[in-house]
Amino acid sequence: MTAPRPHATAGATSADVDPLPENASTGQLIGQLTEQISRLVRDEAKLAQAEVTQKAKKLGLGAGLFGGAGLVAFFGLAALITAAILALALVLPAWLAALLVGVVLLAVAGALALVGKKDVQQGSPPVPTEAIAGVKTDIATVKESARR
Repeated sequence: MTAPRPHATAGATSADVDPLPENASTGQLIGQLTEQISRLVRDEAKLAQAEVTQKAKKLGLGAGLFGGAGLVAFFGLAALITAAILALALVLPAWLAALLVGVVLLAVAGALALVGKKDVQQGSPPVPTEAIAGVKTDIATVKESARR
């Protein structure tokens, strides 16, 4: 005597088995829709959080580069002032060296400022634009599906 084989869905409730859409009741379809919408909202919120984090990092990096540019420009100005003082005090090649150092420091400050400006532009505005666009697309798709 062999024991009867259990049915494949034995012990499962009707909520555990996803029926085919054509066989599902209205209540089951609404339940599935609610679950899918909540999952979609959670996923979009995670995407928005990741996007804002990425933009905040870019803003921080750009602000740091602007700070570095200011510091280097300060030293460049100090070197130029030193060059002017040396040029007036004694007409020797020492002022020329100080002048060259000042010009190089100002060129470095200009390069840092350009890189910092680019990073700030990429990171602003700190709004999750991609996530917002995704939510708008999802809403339009749901509205279009509801019309059918």
